[in-house]
Order: sequence, then C-alpha cells, then structure tokens
Amino acid sequence: MWRRIASVFPRGPADFGLQVLIWGGFLLAYQVARGIADRSTEEAFDNGRALISAEKAVHGLIELDLQQLVLDHDWVVHALNWTYWLSQFAVVLVALLWSYFFFNDAFYGLRNWLIAANLIGLIGYVAVPTAPPRMFPEEGFVDTLAQSAALNHGTGVVQLAANPYAAMPSLHGADALIVGIVMASLVRPVWLKAVWLFWPPWVWFAVMATANHFWLDIVAGIAVAAVAYVLLARVRPWELAPPPVFAGRRW
Repeated sequence: MWRRIASVFPRGPADFGLQVLIWGGFLLAYQVARGIADRSTEEAFDNGRALISAEKAVHGLIELDLQQLVLDHDWVVHALNWTYWLSQFAVVLVALLWSYFFFNDAFYGLRNWLIAANLIGLIGYVAVPTAPPRMFPEEGFVDTLAQSAALNHGTGVVQLAANPYAAMPSLHGADALIVGIVMASLVRPVWLKAVWLFWPPWVWFAVMATANHFWLDIVAGIAVAAVAYVLLARVRPWELAPPPVFAGRRW
C-alpha cells in the first residue's frame, strides 16, 4: 500500500513534503512583509498619487479607459474579477502541481523563478508601499471587486491574507508571465501553447480593468520577473531550460 502511494510522487513523499514546506515558508514571509507595509498607510497613498501623476504626465492613465470598456458588461467584469482572484494563487498552484507530477525536472526551475520574483516583489512592498487605483475613487476609479457579493477585499480570509498596499510591483503581472512562459514551453498542442501565451496579457488587462494595478505596476512586475530570471540563470541555469517532453505525455 505504502509503495503504491510513494510511486505517485516522482521523487518520493519526502521531497513533495519539502516542496510544501518551502512554499509555506514563502507564504509566511509574505505575511511578515504585509504586516510591515500595513504600518505605512500615508506613504502608500502618497506613492499611489505619485504614480497617478506620473501616468498623467505622459497622458497614460489608461486604467480608466479600460474600465469604461468593461463596466457596462457584467459578465466581463465577473470574468475579470475571478481572473484577479484565481491568477495569483489557484493558477500558480495548479501550474506547480502539474509540473511537479508530469514534468518534474521543470518544476524546480518554475518554483525557484516564482519564489525569486516574489521575494524581490516583497522587498518592493516594504520599501515602496503603494495604494492601488481602487483606493482613489476621486480619480474616477471603480472598485469592481467591492461590488461583488461573492468575494471581495472585505471578505474575512482575504482581508486577513491580502496586502492592501501591494500595488508596486505587480506580482500578479510577474507570476502570470512566469507561469505563461513555462507552461507554454511544456505543453504540446499548439492551441494550448497559445492559451498559456495569452494568459499574461489577459491577467495584465484584468488587474488594470478591476482597478487593482497601474500599468506602471505591471511594467515593474515584468522587470522583477526578468531580474529574477537573470539571477537564477547565473546560479542554476540548468533548472531554467525546459526539459524534453516525456514520451507518452500528451497535454
């Protein structure tokens, strides 16, 4: 019985347990960073206003235009709201589990890339806490998540776990890019590759249209993902190269 259970795990149950502990450690670090950022409310709003001013200076406050495109279409707003909630944790978790069990050699590179990018992002949250667009209704931003009866930032678990001043950089943007690139490199059907390559821009659109990130946050998130990749490429380059497709695996 135990051997059958153990055979499910590519490197044994102990390795799988270690991966759970590693990811749990990162989530703990996130909560510590959240607690520090929460004490800088005034600074977070000042930084948010600075981003608004910077985007206005280049006539690039496009988030308001994106909102106008979707606000009259409830089904689109719901899709964007759920994209925001699911992209950061559920989709990332699915990608990690899928790669661990079906392309185990690729899992460690994906894990390290995500953790490196997120740790850099956490440093940004502590150093530059930034209020998101939804906290500036006077500028015309609409908090689409607040209008959702199903799930919003005031929901108990979300309120406990989320960092309200984590706009800069956008880890939604960084994680979507990392997951999209890695998954597109692993799946075989062309249409599925296209889906995963479309995933990052869809998430970027979603977080702007729901007033949760400025486009400058997304640019910073892309930069964070790129810096994390460069750093890892110097110390563990073999983990970032996608492995050959396993025979018999068709996804």
